Amino acid sequence: MCPFVGQLIRVTERRGTKPGTAAFDLNRSLTGMGHERYRSAADAVGHRPCDALARRLFDQPGVKAVHVYSNVVTVELAEGASSDGLAEIIVDLFTYYRPGVEVAEPAVDEVAP
Repeated sequence: MCPFVGQLIRVTERRGTKPGTAAFDLNRSLTGMGHERYRSAADAVGHRPCDALARRLFDQPGVKAVHVYSNVVTVELAEGASSDGLAEIIVDLFTYYRPGVEVAEPAVDEVAP
């Protein structure tokens, strides 16, 4: 299990260096020193936090591409699209307990004696 389960991420949004992009600075690294580029949700395979985040961002209208490098998430937006609401998605990335979501119980054989 991820060591950050339940912890909110601090996010600062700023305008990206290219027109039509938004950049989000996080208080923790999602990729270490690796770059991850996603051109669509189909590129976001895997179970790493950066993969899960990319899938969640692509669920929002107007997201064309996502790039994650360490603690910076850059989102390329479709023309006329807004970054409104994207920071909240990042903040909640590690939130496991949510209202209305049933908490998974480990199987009996998974419980240590």
